[in-house]
Amino acid sequence: MSFLHLGLSDPILKIVAKQQYTAAYPVQLATIPVILSGKDLLVIAKTGSGKTVSFVLPVLQKLQGTAKAKSRHIKALVLVPTRELAVQVAEVFMLFSKNLPQQIKSMAVYGGVSINPQMMQLQGIEVLVATPGRLLDLLESNAVALSEVDTLVLDEADKMLSLGFKEEMQKIFKLLKPVCQHLLFSATLNKDIKSVTEILLNDPVLIETEKESLNEHTDLIKQTAYLVSDERKGPLLRYLIKQKNMQQVLVFASSIHRADIVVNKLKMNGIKALQIHRELSQGARMEALRMFKAGDITALVATDLVSRGIDIPFLPFVINYELPRSPKDYIHRIGRTGRAESTGEAISLISPNEEHHFHVILKKMGKLLQALPSVDIDLKGY
Repeated sequence: MSFLHLGLSDPILKIVAKQQYTAAYPVQLATIPVILSGKDLLVIAKTGSGKTVSFVLPVLQKLQGTAKAKSRHIKALVLVPTRELAVQVAEVFMLFSKNLPQQIKSMAVYGGVSINPQMMQLQGIEVLVATPGRLLDLLESNAVALSEVDTLVLDEADKMLSLGFKEEMQKIFKLLKPVCQHLLFSATLNKDIKSVTEILLNDPVLIETEKESLNEHTDLIKQTAYLVSDERKGPLLRYLIKQKNMQQVLVFASSIHRADIVVNKLKMNGIKALQIHRELSQGARMEALRMFKAGDITALVATDLVSRGIDIPFLPFVINYELPRSPKDYIHRIGRTGRAESTGEAISLISPNEEHHFHVILKKMGKLLQALPSVDIDLKGY
Protein backbone atom coordinates (compact mmCIF):
# COMPACT_ATOMS: atom_id res chain seq x y z
CA MET A 1 0.00 0.00 0.00
CA SER A 2 1.19 3.54 -0.73
CA PHE A 3 1.63 6.47 1.67
CA LEU A 4 -1.35 8.30 0.14
CA HIS A 5 -4.02 7.30 2.67
CA LEU A 6 -2.11 7.65 5.94
CA GLY A 7 -2.99 11.28 6.67
CA LEU A 8 0.28 12.76 5.43
CA SER A 9 0.21 16.26 3.92
CA ASP A 10 0.86 17.01 0.26
CA PRO A 11 4.33 18.55 0.91
CA ILE A 12 5.40 15.42 2.82
CA LEU A 13 3.99 13.14 0.11
CA LYS A 14 5.86 15.05 -2.59
CA ILE A 15 9.14 14.51 -0.77
CA VAL A 16 8.31 10.82 -0.24
CA ALA A 17 7.67 10.46 -3.97
CA LYS A 18 10.85 12.36 -4.84
CA GLN A 19 12.84 9.92 -2.71
CA GLN A 20 11.17 7.08 -4.66
CA TYR A 21 9.40 5.54 -1.68
CA THR A 22 6.62 3.84 -3.59
CA ALA A 23 5.11 1.46 -1.02
CA ALA A 24 4.86 1.78 2.75
CA TYR A 25 6.11 -1.02 4.97
CA PRO A 26 3.67 -2.65 7.45
CA VAL A 27 5.12 -0.78 10.44
CA GLN A 28 4.68 2.53 8.57
CA LEU A 29 1.09 1.73 7.62
CA ALA A 30 0.27 0.91 11.23
CA THR A 31 2.12 3.68 13.05
CA ILE A 32 1.91 6.88 10.97
CA PRO A 33 -1.86 7.47 11.49
CA VAL A 34 -1.52 6.81 15.23
CA ILE A 35 1.38 9.25 15.60
CA LEU A 36 -0.52 11.91 13.66
CA SER A 37 -3.49 11.41 16.02
CA GLY A 38 -1.31 12.39 18.98
CA LYS A 39 -1.62 9.12 20.92
CA ASP A 40 1.24 7.45 22.78
CA LEU A 41 2.62 4.43 20.98
CA LEU A 42 4.51 1.25 21.78
CA VAL A 43 5.87 -0.47 18.68
CA ILE A 44 7.50 -3.89 18.70
CA ALA A 45 9.27 -4.17 15.36
CA LYS A 46 12.40 -5.93 14.22
CA THR A 47 15.51 -4.17 13.00
CA GLY A 48 15.27 -3.15 9.35
CA SER A 49 11.46 -2.99 9.32
CA GLY A 50 11.31 0.66 8.22
CA LYS A 51 10.52 2.12 11.63
CA THR A 52 12.71 5.23 11.26
CA VAL A 53 10.62 6.61 8.41
CA SER A 54 7.48 5.69 10.35
CA PHE A 55 8.22 8.31 13.00
CA VAL A 56 10.25 10.81 10.95
CA LEU A 57 7.41 11.65 8.54
CA PRO A 58 4.66 12.35 11.11
CA VAL A 59 7.05 14.24 13.41
CA LEU A 60 8.05 16.54 10.55
CA GLN A 61 4.41 17.04 9.60
CA LYS A 62 3.42 17.91 13.18
CA LEU A 63 6.12 20.58 13.26
CA GLN A 64 4.80 22.26 10.11
CA GLY A 65 2.85 25.40 10.93
CA THR A 66 4.03 25.59 14.54
CA ALA A 67 5.73 28.64 16.00
CA LYS A 68 9.50 28.60 16.17
CA ALA A 69 10.79 27.40 19.52
CA LYS A 70 12.67 29.65 21.90
CA SER A 71 16.44 29.63 21.65
CA ARG A 72 17.83 26.13 22.36
CA HIS A 73 14.37 24.81 23.24
CA ILE A 74 13.87 21.76 21.01
CA LYS A 75 10.43 20.48 20.02
CA ALA A 76 11.12 16.82 19.24
CA LEU A 77 13.65 14.54 20.94
CA VAL A 78 14.80 11.15 19.66
CA LEU A 79 16.88 9.03 22.04
CA VAL A 80 19.05 6.27 20.53
CA PRO A 81 21.64 3.86 21.97
CA THR A 82 24.63 4.48 19.69
CA ARG A 83 26.45 7.30 17.97
CA GLU A 84 26.18 5.69 14.55
CA LEU A 85 22.42 5.30 14.87
CA ALA A 86 22.10 8.93 16.01
CA VAL A 87 23.79 10.09 12.82
CA GLN A 88 21.68 7.82 10.62
CA VAL A 89 18.37 8.93 12.15
CA ALA A 90 19.35 12.60 11.88
CA GLU A 91 20.23 12.04 8.22
CA VAL A 92 16.72 10.67 7.59
CA PHE A 93 15.19 13.76 9.21
CA MET A 94 17.37 15.98 7.03
CA LEU A 95 16.50 14.00 3.90
CA PHE A 96 12.74 14.36 4.33
CA SER A 97 12.77 17.94 5.63
CA LYS A 98 14.32 19.32 2.45
CA ASN A 99 11.93 21.59 0.52
CA LEU A 100 9.24 21.58 3.20
CA PRO A 101 7.26 24.86 3.34
CA GLN A 102 8.57 25.40 6.87
CA GLN A 103 12.20 24.42 7.25
CA ILE A 104 12.91 22.10 10.19
CA LYS A 105 16.45 22.00 11.52
CA SER A 106 17.70 18.74 13.04
CA MET A 107 21.01 17.40 14.29
CA ALA A 108 22.61 14.48 16.10
CA VAL A 109 24.57 14.75 19.35
CA TYR A 110 26.66 11.96 20.85
CA GLY A 111 29.71 11.32 22.99
CA GLY A 112 33.22 10.49 21.88
CA VAL A 113 33.75 13.90 20.28
CA SER A 114 34.22 17.42 21.65
CA ILE A 115 31.04 18.85 23.16
CA ASN A 116 31.78 22.49 22.28
CA PRO A 117 31.02 22.31 18.52
CA GLN A 118 27.75 20.53 19.31
CA MET A 119 26.81 23.26 21.81
CA MET A 120 27.45 25.94 19.20
CA GLN A 121 25.34 24.19 16.55
CA LEU A 122 22.24 23.78 18.75
CA GLN A 123 20.94 27.26 18.00
CA GLY A 124 17.65 26.95 16.11
CA ILE A 125 17.50 23.14 16.27
CA GLU A 126 13.96 21.77 16.54
CA VAL A 127 14.59 18.00 16.22
CA LEU A 128 17.43 16.60 18.32
CA VAL A 129 18.64 13.01 17.96
CA ALA A 130 20.79 12.12 20.96
CA THR A 131 22.47 9.42 22.96
CA PRO A 132 21.38 9.73 26.62
CA GLY A 133 24.80 10.45 28.11
CA ARG A 134 25.66 13.31 25.76
CA LEU A 135 22.19 14.81 26.14
CA LEU A 136 22.65 14.95 29.91
CA ASP A 137 26.03 16.65 29.41
CA LEU A 138 24.36 19.30 27.25
CA LEU A 139 21.54 19.76 29.75
CA GLU A 140 24.02 20.27 32.59
CA SER A 141 25.74 22.94 30.50
CA ASN A 142 22.39 24.65 29.79
CA ALA A 143 23.09 24.22 26.09
CA VAL A 144 19.64 22.76 25.43
CA ALA A 145 16.24 22.73 27.13
CA LEU A 146 13.48 20.10 27.07
CA SER A 147 10.58 22.14 28.45
CA GLU A 148 8.98 22.60 25.00
CA VAL A 149 9.40 19.04 23.70
CA ASP A 150 6.09 17.88 22.24
CA THR A 151 7.27 14.49 20.95
CA LEU A 152 9.70 12.03 22.52
CA VAL A 153 10.88 9.00 20.52
CA LEU A 154 12.79 6.13 22.10
CA ASP A 155 14.37 4.24 19.21
CA GLU A 156 15.73 0.73 19.93
CA ALA A 157 14.66 1.06 23.54
CA ASP A 158 15.58 -2.55 24.30
CA LYS A 159 19.18 -1.88 23.31
CA MET A 160 19.33 1.28 25.40
CA LEU A 161 18.20 -0.69 28.42
CA SER A 162 20.62 -3.56 27.75
CA LEU A 163 23.46 -1.03 27.48
CA GLY A 164 22.61 0.37 30.91
CA PHE A 165 20.95 3.69 30.00
CA LYS A 166 17.87 3.23 32.21
CA GLU A 167 19.00 5.67 34.92
CA GLU A 168 20.00 8.31 32.35
CA MET A 169 16.68 7.97 30.54
CA GLN A 170 14.70 8.39 33.75
CA LYS A 171 16.58 11.62 34.48
CA ILE A 172 15.63 12.88 31.03
CA PHE A 173 11.98 11.84 31.40
CA LYS A 174 11.63 14.01 34.52
CA LEU A 175 12.57 17.12 32.53
CA LEU A 176 9.79 16.69 29.97
CA LYS A 177 6.47 18.47 30.28
CA PRO A 178 3.43 16.36 31.32
CA VAL A 179 1.66 16.82 27.98
CA CYS A 180 4.11 15.19 25.58
CA GLN A 181 3.54 12.44 23.04
CA HIS A 182 5.73 9.42 23.75
CA LEU A 183 6.70 6.96 21.01
CA LEU A 184 8.63 3.86 22.02
CA PHE A 185 10.16 1.47 19.48
CA SER A 186 11.70 -1.84 20.50
CA ALA A 187 12.59 -5.17 18.90
CA THR A 188 11.40 -7.05 21.99
CA LEU A 189 8.78 -6.70 24.69
CA ASN A 190 10.60 -7.79 27.85
CA LYS A 191 10.17 -6.90 31.52
CA ASP A 192 12.53 -3.92 31.26
CA ILE A 193 10.53 -2.47 28.37
CA LYS A 194 7.33 -3.01 30.33
CA SER A 195 8.74 -1.16 33.34
CA VAL A 196 9.70 1.81 31.17
CA THR A 197 6.31 1.91 29.44
CA GLU A 198 4.55 1.97 32.81
CA ILE A 199 6.47 5.12 33.73
CA LEU A 200 6.39 6.79 30.36
CA LEU A 201 3.34 5.88 28.30
CA ASN A 202 -0.24 7.05 28.79
CA ASP A 203 -2.74 4.46 27.51
CA PRO A 204 -0.50 3.61 24.54
CA VAL A 205 -1.54 2.00 21.29
CA LEU A 206 0.40 -1.27 20.99
CA ILE A 207 1.56 -2.23 17.51
CA GLU A 208 3.45 -5.46 17.05
CA THR A 209 4.69 -6.27 13.57
CA GLU A 210 6.55 -9.45 12.68
CA LYS A 211 8.41 -10.68 15.73
CA GLU A 212 12.16 -10.83 15.65
CA SER A 213 13.24 -14.39 15.02
CA LEU A 214 16.27 -16.37 13.96
CA ASN A 215 14.99 -16.37 10.39
CA GLU A 216 14.33 -12.64 9.98
CA HIS A 217 15.58 -11.00 6.79
CA THR A 218 16.92 -14.28 5.38
CA ASP A 219 14.43 -14.87 2.55
CA LEU A 220 16.24 -12.52 0.17
CA ILE A 221 19.73 -13.57 1.26
CA LYS A 222 21.73 -16.20 -0.55
CA GLN A 223 23.86 -17.91 2.10
CA THR A 224 27.15 -19.59 1.19
CA ALA A 225 29.92 -21.06 3.35
CA TYR A 226 33.43 -22.30 2.64
CA LEU A 227 35.52 -24.67 4.73
CA VAL A 228 38.99 -23.15 4.90
CA SER A 229 42.08 -23.37 7.06
CA ASP A 230 42.98 -20.32 9.15
CA GLU A 231 46.08 -19.56 7.08
CA ARG A 232 44.04 -19.57 3.83
CA LYS A 233 41.22 -17.34 5.10
CA GLY A 234 42.89 -14.09 4.06
CA PRO A 235 43.71 -15.25 0.52
CA LEU A 236 40.22 -16.74 0.13
CA LEU A 237 38.63 -13.47 1.22
CA ARG A 238 40.63 -11.55 -1.36
CA TYR A 239 39.90 -14.20 -4.01
CA LEU A 240 36.15 -13.90 -3.43
CA ILE A 241 36.19 -10.11 -3.55
CA LYS A 242 38.07 -10.09 -6.85
CA GLN A 243 36.44 -13.10 -8.51
CA LYS A 244 32.93 -11.90 -7.71
CA ASN A 245 33.90 -8.34 -8.65
CA MET A 246 32.56 -7.04 -5.35
CA GLN A 247 32.26 -3.27 -5.33
CA GLN A 248 30.82 -3.03 -1.82
CA VAL A 249 31.28 -5.69 0.85
CA LEU A 250 30.90 -5.58 4.62
CA VAL A 251 33.34 -7.95 6.35
CA PHE A 252 32.87 -9.02 9.96
CA ALA A 253 35.83 -9.83 12.19
CA SER A 254 35.71 -11.14 15.75
CA SER A 255 38.12 -8.61 17.27
CA ILE A 256 39.64 -5.17 16.77
CA HIS A 257 43.07 -6.73 16.27
CA ARG A 258 41.76 -9.08 13.58
CA ALA A 259 39.90 -6.28 11.80
CA ASP A 260 43.11 -4.23 11.60
CA ILE A 261 45.06 -7.18 10.20
CA VAL A 262 42.41 -7.97 7.58
CA VAL A 263 42.34 -4.35 6.39
CA ASN A 264 46.12 -4.15 6.12
CA LYS A 265 46.24 -7.32 4.02
CA LEU A 266 43.42 -6.13 1.76
CA LYS A 267 45.24 -2.85 1.12
CA MET A 268 48.50 -4.67 0.40
CA ASN A 269 46.65 -6.62 -2.28
CA GLY A 270 45.16 -3.60 -4.01
CA ILE A 271 41.69 -3.66 -2.40
CA LYS A 272 40.53 -0.36 -0.94
CA ALA A 273 39.45 -1.06 2.63
CA LEU A 274 38.94 0.57 6.02
CA GLN A 275 38.12 -0.76 9.46
CA ILE A 276 35.43 0.47 11.84
CA HIS A 277 35.59 -0.36 15.55
CA ARG A 278 35.38 1.28 18.98
CA GLU A 279 39.10 2.11 19.26
CA LEU A 280 38.84 4.55 16.36
CA SER A 281 37.80 8.14 17.01
CA GLN A 282 34.21 9.01 16.24
CA GLY A 283 35.38 11.15 13.35
CA ALA A 284 37.34 8.26 11.84
CA ARG A 285 34.40 5.90 12.23
CA MET A 286 31.97 8.27 10.56
CA GLU A 287 34.41 8.99 7.74
CA ALA A 288 34.92 5.26 7.11
CA LEU A 289 31.16 4.74 6.99
CA ARG A 290 30.71 7.73 4.68
CA MET A 291 33.38 6.48 2.28
CA PHE A 292 31.86 3.00 2.27
CA LYS A 293 28.37 4.30 1.50
CA ALA A 294 29.76 6.57 -1.22
CA GLY A 295 31.62 3.69 -2.88
CA ASP A 296 35.05 5.23 -2.24
CA ILE A 297 36.23 1.97 -0.65
CA THR A 298 35.36 -1.60 -1.55
CA ALA A 299 35.49 -3.30 1.87
CA LEU A 300 34.50 -2.12 5.32
CA VAL A 301 35.76 -4.44 8.06
CA ALA A 302 33.66 -4.19 11.23
CA THR A 303 33.32 -5.67 14.67
CA ASP A 304 29.93 -6.56 16.13
CA LEU A 305 29.99 -3.72 18.68
CA VAL A 306 29.69 -1.02 16.02
CA SER A 307 27.70 -2.91 13.41
CA ARG A 308 24.30 -1.70 14.69
CA GLY A 309 24.82 1.65 13.03
CA ILE A 310 25.62 0.21 9.61
CA ASP A 311 22.40 0.34 7.63
CA ILE A 312 22.76 0.41 3.85
CA PRO A 313 19.57 -0.44 1.91
CA PHE A 314 21.18 -2.09 -1.11
CA LEU A 315 24.34 -3.65 0.32
CA PRO A 316 25.07 -6.62 -1.97
CA PHE A 317 27.61 -8.64 0.06
CA VAL A 318 28.40 -9.56 3.66
CA ILE A 319 31.31 -11.84 4.57
CA ASN A 320 31.85 -13.46 7.97
CA TYR A 321 35.62 -13.66 8.17
CA GLU A 322 35.03 -15.29 11.55
CA LEU A 323 31.78 -16.50 13.07
CA PRO A 324 30.05 -14.52 15.82
CA ARG A 325 29.36 -15.98 19.23
CA SER A 326 25.62 -16.48 18.90
CA PRO A 327 23.06 -17.41 16.22
CA LYS A 328 21.29 -14.10 16.85
CA ASP A 329 24.48 -12.17 16.08
CA TYR A 330 24.90 -14.25 12.92
CA ILE A 331 21.41 -13.27 11.78
CA HIS A 332 22.09 -9.64 12.62
CA ARG A 333 25.29 -9.71 10.57
CA ILE A 334 23.88 -11.31 7.44
CA GLY A 335 20.77 -9.13 7.81
CA ARG A 336 22.86 -6.13 6.79
CA THR A 337 22.23 -7.37 3.23
CA GLY A 338 18.92 -8.45 1.69
CA ARG A 339 17.23 -5.24 2.88
CA ALA A 340 14.72 -2.87 1.30
CA GLU A 341 13.36 -5.80 -0.76
CA SER A 342 16.70 -6.23 -2.54
CA THR A 343 18.64 -9.47 -2.71
CA GLY A 344 22.07 -10.02 -1.21
CA GLU A 345 24.68 -12.67 -0.56
CA ALA A 346 26.18 -13.64 2.79
CA ILE A 347 29.37 -15.71 2.78
CA SER A 348 30.95 -17.36 5.82
CA LEU A 349 34.55 -18.57 5.99
CA ILE A 350 34.56 -21.57 8.33
CA SER A 351 37.80 -22.81 9.84
CA PRO A 352 38.02 -26.35 11.28
CA ASN A 353 37.60 -25.15 14.86
CA GLU A 354 34.45 -23.19 13.86
CA GLU A 355 32.74 -26.04 12.06
CA HIS A 356 30.83 -27.37 15.07
CA HIS A 357 29.72 -23.86 16.07
CA PHE A 358 28.51 -23.23 12.53
CA HIS A 359 26.34 -26.36 12.67
CA VAL A 360 24.88 -25.12 15.98
CA ILE A 361 23.98 -21.79 14.37
CA LEU A 362 22.34 -23.51 11.41
CA LYS A 363 20.39 -25.83 13.70
CA LYS A 364 19.05 -22.92 15.76
CA MET A 365 18.00 -21.23 12.51
CA GLY A 366 16.43 -24.40 11.14
CA LYS A 367 18.63 -23.91 8.09
CA LEU A 368 20.24 -26.57 5.91
CA LEU A 369 23.48 -25.34 4.35
CA GLN A 370 26.38 -27.42 3.12
CA ALA A 371 29.76 -25.71 3.53
CA LEU A 372 31.78 -25.93 0.32
CA PRO A 373 35.36 -27.22 0.31
CA SER A 374 38.02 -24.69 -0.69
CA VAL A 375 41.12 -26.87 -0.91
CA ASP A 376 40.90 -27.00 -4.71
CA ILE A 377 40.66 -23.23 -5.14
CA ASP A 378 43.96 -21.89 -6.43
CA LEU A 379 44.77 -18.97 -4.13
CA LYS A 380 48.22 -18.28 -5.50
CA GLY A 381 48.68 -14.54 -5.95
CA TYR A 382 45.89 -13.66 -3.54
